[in-house]
Amino acid sequence: MLEKTTRVNFLYDFYQMLLTPKQRSYMSLYYLDDYSLGEIAEEYDVSRQAVYDNIRRTEAMLEEYESKLLLFQKFQERTKVIEQLKAAANEQAELLSIIDTLEELE
Repeated sequence: MLEKTTRVNFLYDFYQMLLTPKQRSYMSLYYLDDYSLGEIAEEYDVSRQAVYDNIRRTEAMLEEYESKLLLFQKFQERTKVIEQLKAAANEQAELLSIIDTLEELE
């Protein structure tokens, strides 16, 4: 469950601007602010089922965006390469400085 939550949070970070304001609000409340379905439903005066359906559809949309744009996958790959560069450059301070600069660009 934690792995799914982490993935959805990353996908939300990358693709939130492609969502409607309502979708962004539901996802933010549910995943970032840790609201329950009931709390969100009460805030928006809708049923828990409506909130649940909206969140599940939005999760599916985020996964669809990722399957087409691959922003999260590329981020993970860049992170892995940076870690490999750091390990390979362990003895060379200047190279580590350059890698740190590259990492800050993320």
